[in-house]
Amino acid sequence: MNRSGRGHLVAAVAAAVVVTVAACSPAGSGQPSALPAPPVPNSAPPTDDPAIQQQTPKQTPNSISTRSGSTRTVAGPAHAAPTPPAAPWAASTSAGAAGHLRAGSNPSVLPGMVLIADRSNNRLIVVDPQGRIRWQFPRPGDLAAGQTFRLPDDAFFTPDGQRILATQEDRAVISLIDVATHRIVYRYGSPGAPGSGPNRLSNPDDAMMLTDGSILLADIKNCRLLRIAPGAHAPEQVFGRTTRWCLHEPPARWGAPNGAFPMRNGHFLVTEIDGDWVDELSLDGHVSWSAHPPGVVYPSDTNEIGPGRYLTADYSAPGQVVIFNRAGTALWRFRGTGADTLNHPSLALPLPNGDVIVNDDHNDRVVVIDPATDKIVWQYGVTGAPGDAAGYLNNPDGMDLVPPHSLLDTIPPGR
Repeated sequence: MNRSGRGHLVAAVAAAVVVTVAACSPAGSGQPSALPAPPVPNSAPPTDDPAIQQQTPKQTPNSISTRSGSTRTVAGPAHAAPTPPAAPWAASTSAGAAGHLRAGSNPSVLPGMVLIADRSNNRLIVVDPQGRIRWQFPRPGDLAAGQTFRLPDDAFFTPDGQRILATQEDRAVISLIDVATHRIVYRYGSPGAPGSGPNRLSNPDDAMMLTDGSILLADIKNCRLLRIAPGAHAPEQVFGRTTRWCLHEPPARWGAPNGAFPMRNGHFLVTEIDGDWVDELSLDGHVSWSAHPPGVVYPSDTNEIGPGRYLTADYSAPGQVVIFNRAGTALWRFRGTGADTLNHPSLALPLPNGDVIVNDDHNDRVVVIDPATDKIVWQYGVTGAPGDAAGYLNNPDGMDLVPPHSLLDTIPPGR
């Protein structure tokens, strides 16, 4: 969900945005927990690629401000039987094994495990509701000779639940990973070589596999959407003009599209950064409607959560998540206060219980928000403290729930 180089229009509108927000409290109480934080983690793993040794920041009009949060160790019953893995590939763990969550977190708000694209740690991890890592990629030996896996920006399970499609936006490539074997089985794009021709991308975003095995993704800096046939290395279908000059004139042109999420009617919800737009698009190229997410500076990864109800993240500082309707009317928004203030959230997804899960990128955490109370009720990662030790994240930029609760289980993605 990184939108590098797309802040030029955001700065012009930021000053005009006025947002009414709901205040919230830290999880479990009205005050931050007094429990000590875990030991200082290791720094993010170094990279041998000079082009990405320093992460390219997402371009937005605000500076970054972070606040430290606390965590606690979560343990199960002392004499409970071992918990079987919720997926055959997940590492087993005993119910009493320690996890790492923010104090006051309630594991029961999650229906299952969470896949996290831990961007600046160059890894994907699966965390269970208790805050225990159950799967990770890559492990030592997972990559073939000459392969790299840098800066995963988004990650979604495929419809069959057996693979993960990861987008590496700043590396101009998407990678299909077999979950059981820990192997990259397909790639589109050439790592570190952006372009617009066959097998080339420029800041790809939110690649998802459709039910027929084809892949739909946004190609931000090429101002287009692509559909790629299974195993192919050239687009089967291009939505919009391939150009470096993005403009909101859908479906002929797109204003820096950063996501195309499936809808219940078989269409897709496209988010355009430039101009703050959301559009409903069918695979035959027809646009049904367009709207402005209300009071949003930098819309990110808008998705349908119910008939006529849409959820977007505002990738800004302070950030927010907003539910709105087709008329562009806000139905709910959360920005947070104090330690709960969001900082460049890039993706928000609905949970079956009505809560909302958010990756809060620049706060180095994934959180669950209860819209009924406007409180954070679950958090993995220490607020504003990047790291790679247990309980820490470093600029998490994408997520999905593990099947059978994944995004594509909830809304089957077209044909």
